[in-house]
Amino acid sequence: MPKKVAEKSAVEIRQIQKPGLHAVGGVPGLLLQVTPFGSKSWVLRVRVGNKRRHFGLGGFPEVTLAMARDDARECRRRIRQGIDPAAERRAAKERLLAEQAKEVTFAEASRQYHRSKSVEFKSRKHSNDWISSLEREAFPVIGHLPVSEITLPHVLKTLEPIWLERTETATRVRQRIEAVLSWATVSGYRQGDNPARWRGNLDAVLPKPAKIKKKANYPALPRERLGEFMRELRLRAGMSARALEFLIHTGARSGEVRGATWDEIDLDSRLWTIPAERMKSGKPHRVPLSPHAIGILADLPRLNSLVFPAAREGKMSDMAINNVVRRMHEAHIKRGGSGYIDPFRDGQRIVPHGFRSTFKDWARADTSFPDEVSELALAHVSTDATRAAYARDELLDQRRALMTDWSRYIATEMKKAAKPK
Repeated sequence: MPKKVAEKSAVEIRQIQKPGLHAVGGVPGLLLQVTPFGSKSWVLRVRVGNKRRHFGLGGFPEVTLAMARDDARECRRRIRQGIDPAAERRAAKERLLAEQAKEVTFAEASRQYHRSKSVEFKSRKHSNDWISSLEREAFPVIGHLPVSEITLPHVLKTLEPIWLERTETATRVRQRIEAVLSWATVSGYRQGDNPARWRGNLDAVLPKPAKIKKKANYPALPRERLGEFMRELRLRAGMSARALEFLIHTGARSGEVRGATWDEIDLDSRLWTIPAERMKSGKPHRVPLSPHAIGILADLPRLNSLVFPAAREGKMSDMAINNVVRRMHEAHIKRGGSGYIDPFRDGQRIVPHGFRSTFKDWARADTSFPDEVSELALAHVSTDATRAAYARDELLDQRRALMTDWSRYIATEMKKAAKPK
């Protein structure tokens, strides 16, 4: 039989200073471990099955001698019952971690999902808009809730205040909540149906977005007044005026023009290639440049990499181009005119984006080009098989002819506007 170790007292335990393992008696295998740095802890050395194990029982003096002996006896008792305390402890820890994981809040889940999808966003602005919309609209309502507890009433409480007044924003928020909750389900943080799902779920309790309000077009200038406007615009100096003029001749969006760089433009091929990350569609877009558009570029100074830089360097603001239209509108009224308004939008002042509608109206009414040509010129996303088939070669030759005709039409209207009435 192994020699029985005399039971040490609490006073004797405090006096042990030598580094190493020291038997303390009272329970077979109970040891006091002393490190070279003087810290002490309890260890139970015992055989489990055919393996010798060491179980940590806590540090001394937080765990007293009496407590260590009680814990050691309980551990040996469980081993005699066929239970491995180490395996049991690991399982308990895993259950605890699993339960804690399920407590991840919607705000935490949103940010984790957002980080995991960061490479998919077409621009930093898109990425920032995605998470900020949830921070603004959803986090105040459900951000603090564990994703495992979010149900249909929570989603409705988030969406209902904005569903009728800001339907487009609300629709995006719903889609983003659905994406976060789907990610949470796949990640093991929640179970069951997705309460933000539209079909067969929210569509039964919320009005369909298309039935609430159709998206209104931007106020646009009737093409009959295009010549008058372009004559005045041509007389205005400044980079913002030239940017607006180029925008009108190309049918491009404000952001595409303001972010244009010289290395995107091939003057020899008369082609402007906008990279995917700067396009609303997320796809690269080639813009054939008419001789008039080339002429605008030829007259510009090359101040830096941007074609239309701001006065104080950097990218021109959207407001800078919009202010050109506003000043022209106000000047027209001062001369006794009506200003540059859209008569079909209750006389609202036109905005730069509206010239895309002016271009589309002209292409539809005054040209024989197929609709697909002007749609591709405006970089509208293909929505059906026919248009997608046309889009394979981007109809570049036909678009070049269309944009040249558009610039000629503008020039012709400018000459008409110059004649005395």
